Amino acid sequence: MTTPTLHTALRAYAEGLLPAEAGVELLIHHGTFLRRNDFRDRFVDQDTSITDGVTVLAAVDWTAAIAALNGGHLPCSGGEQRMLRLAASLAGGIPVDLYDSITGLDDRNVELTVAAILHAAGK
Repeated sequence: MTTPTLHTALRAYAEGLLPAEAGVELLIHHGTFLRRNDFRDRFVDQDTSITDGVTVLAAVDWTAAIAALNGGHLPCSGGEQRMLRLAASLAGGIPVDLYDSITGLDDRNVELTVAAILHAAGK
């Protein structure tokens, strides 16, 4: 699956659930994890819609991704870890320590995070 097709499939799965949409958009716009085959192969599940049998849907297994991150089995930078934790918190309801997650974000990632929070709140 190409990256643009994956983005469409993730959006289709999250559609209508504002926190899920926000988390998916944060992951997409951050731009790191969905380009990584190790992440896509292990933590992104794909299927087709039962409604039309054609639309491709994709969902991130947020729990497994964070478990791998916590266990040291998903190597990435500190900033990448923060963004994945924030996306997983929004989309998957996984608790995140905002003190650790927000401090150290660069301006771009702060903007992405604020936009995601606003979207999740319906703003």
